[in-house]
Amino acid sequence: MRKTTEKRDREERNWQREEIVMFFRNLAVMALTLIVMFGVVFGVYRVHDNAMSPRISAGDLLFYYRLEKQLRTQDVVVLRKDGKRYVGRVVAKSGDQVEVTEDACLKVNGNLIVETDIFYDTLRDGDHLDYPVILGDGQYFVLGDFRIGAEDSRYFGPVEKSEILGKVLILLRRTGF
Repeated sequence: MRKTTEKRDREERNWQREEIVMFFRNLAVMALTLIVMFGVVFGVYRVHDNAMSPRISAGDLLFYYRLEKQLRTQDVVVLRKDGKRYVGRVVAKSGDQVEVTEDACLKVNGNLIVETDIFYDTLRDGDHLDYPVILGDGQYFVLGDFRIGAEDSRYFGPVEKSEILGKVLILLRRTGF
């Protein structure tokens, strides 16, 4: 009887040990999966300015997809230019001709772009660019929705595909936190 009790105790300890090992193995797999997902596939960015106001405000969290191959006009992107991160809307892509006119209008390929969701004039940002700008292969023209105060392609020129960190998928409002 004593041997069966010892055997049962040993089996119980082995079972507990196996459960603990399995728990930590599953925890490691979950952690590795999250690291890969948010290190390679997705990214998170906390907005620090109001360049995309009123849609995106300072303090909001953006989840973006890093593996997007084809960006379209009107896509909102997170980009890195000269070591600084920006959020902006793609208004023109490779091969397009972009012009910001003296009377604060945006033209792409000679066509006036009417943006019903943008409430601010698209002013030229000093003498940073010579218009019209013809975008080369893999280049995008990105503007902030709050055109008056945004640092965007009017200021730093076309954005290379390699400078775009990803396309915004989800916005979490955090204004007031």
